[in-house]
Amino acid sequence: MAYEQKFDGDEHGRLRAIGRTVALRPEQARQVGEHLTGAGPGPPWTGVRFEAAWGSPDVLEAVLVRLEVVAEISADRAVDRSGVYRHPVRFKRLHLDVTVGDVPPFGSGQETAAG
Repeated sequence: MAYEQKFDGDEHGRLRAIGRTVALRPEQARQVGEHLTGAGPGPPWTGVRFEAAWGSPDVLEAVLVRLEVVAEISADRAVDRSGVYRHPVRFKRLHLDVTVGDVPPFGSGQETAAG
């Protein structure tokens, strides 16, 4: 089963988890997996805990990857006080024509239209 964890930088530029997708369908997992590369030593999100579900004591085994791929997601607007999505988001598609540097930090930039 494949999941994606969504990250954003905090005020100090450190990565923090802000959400996760529902389980990816097999063809989605294959598509995403084809564009990922291993993080190598010392990724900036070392120590992040990947829980099996929000608030679960079970920890997932994770393969850390480079944050080089941009994905479009669908999410409701409910976030908790720390800015984390309250419900799982849905993976829509990869945007291979966009770089990570092109994407504004979470919570900044234009709001997208609902619908």
